[in-house]
Amino acid sequence: MSNDKDISIKQKYVEERIREAERTLRKLPEEKIQGYFSAWPAIKHDAVELLNMEKKVHFPPLPEEIDEMEVVLFKWLPMLEPVERKIVWLRAERIPWKVICATFGVGRTKGWEMYKCALGKITARI
Repeated sequence: MSNDKDISIKQKYVEERIREAERTLRKLPEEKIQGYFSAWPAIKHDAVELLNMEKKVHFPPLPEEIDEMEVVLFKWLPMLEPVERKIVWLRAERIPWKVICATFGVGRTKGWEMYKCALGKITARI
């Protein structure tokens, strides 16, 4: 998670909106290719198997959430450089700093500074 004492209130707002956009994008249904189907017969599960299955409750995003996601994806993120955009999005997906820093070949402090700078750019322009 971010170091709260180094981020302004506006940057926290931007950070939370980007995380919400990532969650909304994850809620959207998967893209399915038309015309393909499975020729396998349907599997009949017994009662014990049905009880042991994980039940995922999938709630589609609300139209307001989609509108907010579009603002983040199509107005805010294009303001950033490609590397900054990737760092911000990876943090929205809650990827650990260790993985992000290894991906970009930077240290933890430099990665955090790039992230903070990217949030500052968005905050300054909105």
